[in-house]
Amino acid sequence: QVQLVESGGGLVQAGGSLRLSCAASGRTFSSYAMGWFRQAPGKEREFVAVISGNGANTNYANSVKGRFTISRDNAKNTVYLQMNSLKPEDTAVYYCAARIGLAISTWYSYNYWGQGTQVTVSS
Repeated sequence: QVQLVESGGGLVQAGGSLRLSCAASGRTFSSYAMGWFRQAPGKEREFVAVISGNGANTNYANSVKGRFTISRDNAKNTVYLQMNSLKPEDTAVYYCAARIGLAISTWYSYNYWGQGTQVTVSS
């Protein structure tokens, strides 16, 4: 079992930056692949970025590639999402998620979820 708590969301102007954090409970954090997903009003949940348990492998949605960076600090049981050059279309609730195994991009493959943090980008 792992519990996840996101933080760092907020309101930012287009072109600005935010860093999301996701703190995990438990002693085996490095065993979990971690992902960031987002959901905008009226839209389905979508993949943003994932990272493997040891941090060696990452994958990004095309829409955020080159602007967002996922990273993790296993000593702090925390995963981060650095978001730069934000656009209004990045507005959504952002969720972190965890699963045992490979860092894959399908949200329904993740077993554990945080409560979400709102990111709003104004034009």
